[in-house]
Amino acid sequence: MKPAIARTANQPDNTPDLVRQLIEESGRRGAGPEGEDGKALVILDLEVDGVRCVLSRRPEEEKGGATLSPREREIARMVAKGYPNKVIARVLEISSWTVSTHLRRIFAKLGVTTRASMVARLMEVRP
Repeated sequence: MKPAIARTANQPDNTPDLVRQLIEESGRRGAGPEGEDGKALVILDLEVDGVRCVLSRRPEEEKGGATLSPREREIARMVAKGYPNKVIARVLEISSWTVSTHLRRIFAKLGVTTRASMVARLMEVRP
């Protein structure tokens, strides 16, 4: 692994230009298929002004591959049973704000925006 290049105060930071070049070049070359065995796919590997720039993409997780914490699974089960946030909060002895926070995290992990789609996605994984 190459050591990081230290910048001095009088050196301009050309990072935005490098990123722009990488994006343009990756568009010209096109992205190939996903990497195998969970490894990142290298889309672009260039040397620009003596700096090696690598643009890569991680393989997408399998459908429903998100890992929920035990508390998130518990809240998801209660949502699937039709309980509102206030009831879930009372049963688990936490605030309804905490329930909402857990739900936002679950939604982000599963890539959904509603309670119904969350339950549907979880049912796809575990019928």
